[in-house]
Amino acid sequence: MRTKSISKATLTVIIAGAIAGLAAVILQLLGNPANMGLCIACFLRDIAGGLKLHSAGVVQYVRPEIPGIVLGAFVLSLFKKEFRPRGGSSPVTRFVIGAFVMIGALAFLGCPFRMVLRMAAGDLNAWIGFAGFVGGVFLGTLFLRNGFSLRKSEVQRLSEGLIFPIMAIALLIMVAVGSTLLAYSEGGPGSMHAPVLIAFLIAAVVGVVVQHSRLCQAGGVRDIFLMKDMHLMWGTIAIFVVVLIANLIQGTFNLSMTGHAVAHSDTLWNILGLGLVGFGVTLLGGCPLRQLVLAGTGNTDSAITVLGMLVGAAFSHNFGLAGAPANAESAGGVSANGRYAVLLGFAVLLVIAFTNLKRKKA
Repeated sequence: MRTKSISKATLTVIIAGAIAGLAAVILQLLGNPANMGLCIACFLRDIAGGLKLHSAGVVQYVRPEIPGIVLGAFVLSLFKKEFRPRGGSSPVTRFVIGAFVMIGALAFLGCPFRMVLRMAAGDLNAWIGFAGFVGGVFLGTLFLRNGFSLRKSEVQRLSEGLIFPIMAIALLIMVAVGSTLLAYSEGGPGSMHAPVLIAFLIAAVVGVVVQHSRLCQAGGVRDIFLMKDMHLMWGTIAIFVVVLIANLIQGTFNLSMTGHAVAHSDTLWNILGLGLVGFGVTLLGGCPLRQLVLAGTGNTDSAITVLGMLVGAAFSHNFGLAGAPANAESAGGVSANGRYAVLLGFAVLLVIAFTNLKRKKA
């Protein structure tokens, strides 16, 4: 009976991963940038630009996919009676970790989801970055094994849990009506996007399936280290397989270190950037996609984390911390400021990790 239950749960995760991978493929075909059909870090960066929190003109657009994921998870949680406002678990600490996770992601030029999309397109830089991500998650699990824990969440008022979904609705309305309060890229990745309504609906489906399956890319790697359990990892594998097949069919698979959209070959900093991401999301208990979904179910700790990532994106572009993609004129890479920021991120997260270890009673 136990085996049957586990098999069904694993199948659910695989289907969710396949749907998420297909959603990324469709969004790319409809206009999203290459190998960026769905990227939480990239889209939060674009939203930060669209809200004029940074002035990098090529990455400014309030992407409806982010509200779509949040509201998809929100609707399903209401339907399944899983909407439970809760929070208060070291909010400032989570905000800071979220900011550094974004700094690491933008040094690499993508979140764990985009990492898989790039891997499936043959980008060897992403495969190298994946090694860093796994290493970062492993580092986080060492602290989890030794008692790392942030403060326990508490039940909160309904109004607290509703704030983030309402913010998502407000963003969606602003982009749908083409508000003049927002900034819009005229070139670069920010100018490439799928139609608003279709992008929202596709992302809402992703929010539903991720909430239903509990799919989490960081969780997949973490569970292998902690419990030798592949359950969640099958979702990431499903994303990879679906996107790989799509690239092979379209003739867009290119096994190379070069020639990939919005990517660079600064190897060490691809590793360290995603290493910082892996470390941070393991301490937080979920990857950026999972944080968005949890925020939609009333988890204000995850909402604070997402806001931290949004601010981290603004810092990255206001202070030149984000990686520069390779192009015809430049090999791209991570600036000195970006390198210092990634190293600072490791230092800050190590302090957080050590100071939140539970002391064993004598």
